[in-house]
Amino acid sequence: MLVTTTENVAGYKIRQTFGQCFGVVVRSRGIGGNMMAGLRSLVGGEIKEYTSMLEEARRHATDRMVANAAMMGANAIVMMRFDSSEMGETMSEIVAYGTAVLLEPS
Repeated sequence: MLVTTTENVAGYKIRQTFGQCFGVVVRSRGIGGNMMAGLRSLVGGEIKEYTSMLEEARRHATDRMVANAAMMGANAIVMMRFDSSEMGETMSEIVAYGTAVLLEPS
């Protein structure tokens, strides 16, 4: 499935719009990851434990969004975006969303 952040796809036209599709993931670091991140934050720099967690969460949210669009009958997602928020002190919510469409060559 084609996933793009643009409204239009070169060489294609939107034949049908199915509507909003999304994928949601909520992740929490374990106690060990939080302790390591806390120690790293004292000296500055990238906190690799959180970077890794968020990269994986984005991949899972994207996979869920693609599955949602496929169930709607779409072959592409346009205007894809990510959103994130904190839930409590240890959890992150990642949402991938876009518009599910049926593309055909123009």
